This record gives sequence, C-alpha cells and structure tokens, in this order.
Amino acid sequence: MKYNLKFKDIDETREFKETLTIKDVLAELGLSAQTVVAKQNGELAIEESPIEDGDDIQLIQIIYGG
Repeated sequence: MKYNLKFKDIDETREFKETLTIKDVLAELGLSAQTVVAKQNGELAIEESPIEDGDDIQLIQIIYGG
C-alpha cells in the first residue's frame, strides 16, 4: 500500500505494509502534533487517524510568534 506525503521540501509517495497512523508518520519525521497540523485527503486529521492506501497526507508547520 502507498500514501502521498507533502511536508516542506518533501513531496513523495511512501509505501507501508501494516497499520499506519498520522502519529506514526509524525514520529518517523521526528515531529510533534503540537507543532504540525495534519490534513488527510484535504480534511483535518487527528493523530490516531489510520492512513489508507492512496491517501494524501499533508503536514503543515504551525508558526508561533507575537
């Protein structure tokens, strides 16, 4: 199975064999849900959302400041 990942300079198709969640993808990239918003097929997704074959996953960095 495959999913498409977009984050900053990453725009690639990745393969997976077992159950995968948004949380797993964040962990692979060393990211925290506190600093990134995840979209799955154009909709906001929570960490526990399972990734299905063919999904488009987009990670958006949250910018802090004041």
